Amino acid sequence: MIEIGKSCRLEVVKEVEFGVYLDAQDLGQVLLPSKVMPKECHVGDMVSVFLYLDSQDMIIATTRRPLGQVGQFAFLEAKVNGPYGAFLDWGLDKDLLLPFGEQHREIEEGKSYLVHIYTSHVDDRIVASSKIDRFLDLEEPNYAEGEEVSLIIGGTTDLGYKAIVNNSHWGVLYKNEVFTRLSFGQKIKGFIKRVRSDGKIDLSLQKGVKEELDKHSMTIMFKLKQAGGFLPLNDKTDAEVIYAKLSMSKKAFKKSIGGLYKKQQITITPDGIRLVE
Repeated sequence: MIEIGKSCRLEVVKEVEFGVYLDAQDLGQVLLPSKVMPKECHVGDMVSVFLYLDSQDMIIATTRRPLGQVGQFAFLEAKVNGPYGAFLDWGLDKDLLLPFGEQHREIEEGKSYLVHIYTSHVDDRIVASSKIDRFLDLEEPNYAEGEEVSLIIGGTTDLGYKAIVNNSHWGVLYKNEVFTRLSFGQKIKGFIKRVRSDGKIDLSLQKGVKEELDKHSMTIMFKLKQAGGFLPLNDKTDAEVIYAKLSMSKKAFKKSIGGLYKKQQITITPDGIRLVE
């Protein structure tokens, strides 16, 4: 189904001096202006475009990609405050309105905000809302353990980072399992760790315990070979030192060297770990 506020592929049906018209089916023929046309664009060609409303509320197509589409969350900069709300830069010629009634707090020009993009039921215009909680957790989560998901960092708690899962649910990345810098509004790949009985979602930046241990073990072996067979690290080493040298937690390091020791690939001594010849 072709919808305003989303990307689609449409066929060129007419060429004019100022662009081409595309067949948007139930939406009729939509103009793709010459300034955003592909270099070679003729009748019969299929073009990937985004549909939105111009300043005259006419449906128009563009090959530019907005920073977010209808039904998605995006971290957008406020350009200016107007009589009806704030206008956000979402990568298109026409800015995105964040109405006063959809602002969770006063918007400051030049600052960025996490918003949900949706179509207003009042006038069918594409608008934004920073009251993001009311767009999340509307359905029961249906995820499999280890499933890859898209995440948007949406804040911090005492436990760690709140993240939006697949534009649909809140989830948590626990701070003792995150060993990289995360910022508000950042989009990253993650994995479902578990869905709790109360519907809350635990997340991970790694696919699973086994896969992560295998990756850490490979890192340790590589670093050992690179260092001539010895690293001055063991289970007594400070966690900060281990992370600085290997980019892994002390817990992961201890599990990995334990596995390597059992496989007789390394020896563990009071001064470090050593490759078995």
